[in-house]
Amino acid sequence: MSRGLRASLRHLTGRDQQPEFRMRRRSPLVTGVQASATIFVILRRMRAPLIILILIFAVSVLGLTLIPGQDANGQPWHMGFFDAFYFMSYTATTIGFGELPYPFTGAQRLWVMGTIYLTVVGWAYAISALLSLLQDRAFRQALALQHFTRKVGRLREPFLLIAGYGQTGEQLGKSFDTLGRRFTVLDIADARIDALEMNTHRADVPGLVGDARDPHNLEIAGLGHPWCEGVLALTDDDEANLAVTMAAALRRPELPVVTRSLSPVVAGRMQTFGDPTVINPFDRFGDHLRLALRSPDVHQLMTWLENGPGAERPARASAPAPGRWIVCGYGRFGRHFTADLRSEGLEVTSVEQHASNPDDDPPSIIGDATDPDVMERADLRTAVGFVAGTENDTTNMSLVAEARRINPGLFVAARQNQPRSAPLFAAMEVDALLVPTDVVAHDAYAQLSTPLLWRFLRELPGRDDEWAAGVVARLTRACGRRLEELWKVRLTLEEAPALVPWLDVGALRLGDLLRSPADRDAPLPLVPLLVLRGDECVLTPGGDFLLAAGDQLLLAGRPAVRRQLETTLVVDALPEYLVTGRRVPSGWVWRRLTGRHPAAPPGLPARSVGRSSGDTRQ
Repeated sequence: MSRGLRASLRHLTGRDQQPEFRMRRRSPLVTGVQASATIFVILRRMRAPLIILILIFAVSVLGLTLIPGQDANGQPWHMGFFDAFYFMSYTATTIGFGELPYPFTGAQRLWVMGTIYLTVVGWAYAISALLSLLQDRAFRQALALQHFTRKVGRLREPFLLIAGYGQTGEQLGKSFDTLGRRFTVLDIADARIDALEMNTHRADVPGLVGDARDPHNLEIAGLGHPWCEGVLALTDDDEANLAVTMAAALRRPELPVVTRSLSPVVAGRMQTFGDPTVINPFDRFGDHLRLALRSPDVHQLMTWLENGPGAERPARASAPAPGRWIVCGYGRFGRHFTADLRSEGLEVTSVEQHASNPDDDPPSIIGDATDPDVMERADLRTAVGFVAGTENDTTNMSLVAEARRINPGLFVAARQNQPRSAPLFAAMEVDALLVPTDVVAHDAYAQLSTPLLWRFLRELPGRDDEWAAGVVARLTRACGRRLEELWKVRLTLEEAPALVPWLDVGALRLGDLLRSPADRDAPLPLVPLLVLRGDECVLTPGGDFLLAAGDQLLLAGRPAVRRQLETTLVVDALPEYLVTGRRVPSGWVWRRLTGRHPAAPPGLPARSVGRSSGDTRQ
């Protein structure tokens, strides 16, 4: 992630006033005790085998020096310590150079024969202890910890810390990996970290088995690393997500934090620590469905952009006629969804097997939704919408099938809890499908991949269907049925040096910038989705929009078109051609030969233009 993108993240989270040096604050990733944990375990478990081997070797060498031998003349001769050590070394390692320097006597051979068998026993004991050590859980954990801290310590590019690598974390990891973004993973389940090792990511992803509620594990996973630029708390435990949010806010308050929570109480506690983005998939699904009922074209545009580059354009939802809805499953999801529907002025009949919380409004009908008598009381024939929102996928699918049998014209929404049920729900073709993991993943991706996209999505619900349909049509012409790249352009001296003289005097309009550098009469096939100027944003500005220095643009288009626009940003001869139609050679030599130099924008001295793209003089 570039420095400009990090600045946008801080701005969108209200932390743009934090000093930059705080991003470079660093604490030790691993203490001396942690670094020596592996060596300590090896020495502790291999202490007895090593002592036995050393004793066997020492006794063998000592015996060879004490037992007399004969030299070449038949005279008594005693082997020295060095010769004895040398002989035992190549004998114990099975190399076997023979009897050196003189042939051994019977006594020497008898001693050597005994030490050979004794050494075999010692080596067998040592090898069995080593194999046992390699299977020891504490040793493997210490080895994994040392390997993980070494990989995290070597990171020299921005990365995200993902706490919780379940369905949501894995989906986000794949999306970030596709964008070339680095991340580290902390999860309490061994199987998830093992699966992480087997994934075919473009870059190596450090993964650690540990409890995310432990601040020490978060520190090891990179929370204190100077290149850490964001934290995602995506576990299925609200308390664990709260602990991660607290640790990030206290340890690195300048970092953006994205977390999930199904409990409004826990979400409120999270908001007391900094300014995290808390995603409740039930609330978000309710918001989406309300938007689909009220503004189907706006919902289509939002869904397409949230799914990210490569996503196929979703079908436009057809809203049912106003009428009564039936919600089966009055747990946390049912209560959220019922409240959302009633806020739209709709009548709702809720069905639940039992009243789960006395403090909540009781469901309209208490009974098993799979019981035909209960469904008869719900009166499906007079309803316009049906929601199967229990925590069991099989129950939800059976409820959908029964509801459609009774009333084929129902608008049907369902909740999918397990990823293995996805093919079955797809075959049922429900009108609206809630996959909580997908909702969280899409929201988190929109916020951290391109911050301006999140700002754009926040502004969408206030727009009308006619405007949204026009944007969808423009995106389809520029990208086709699959969404192409979304990227940000900052009109600054660092990123757009060729435009600065024209921006300073207000002589550059958006329509001129988006002309083809090869033919100014051909507009570039891309869509300007948003222009951010300070805290003010303009959605889908027109060609007459006057650009200013410091503006940030969110654009959508194909990679080839992006490269053409990037050429315009850095080649100082192109802005004049795009604005006035006058061609100027790009190279200094051709300018000297032709005598044609860039003209100054209106109101700016001529010496202010003509700089090369790498010249940053003011």
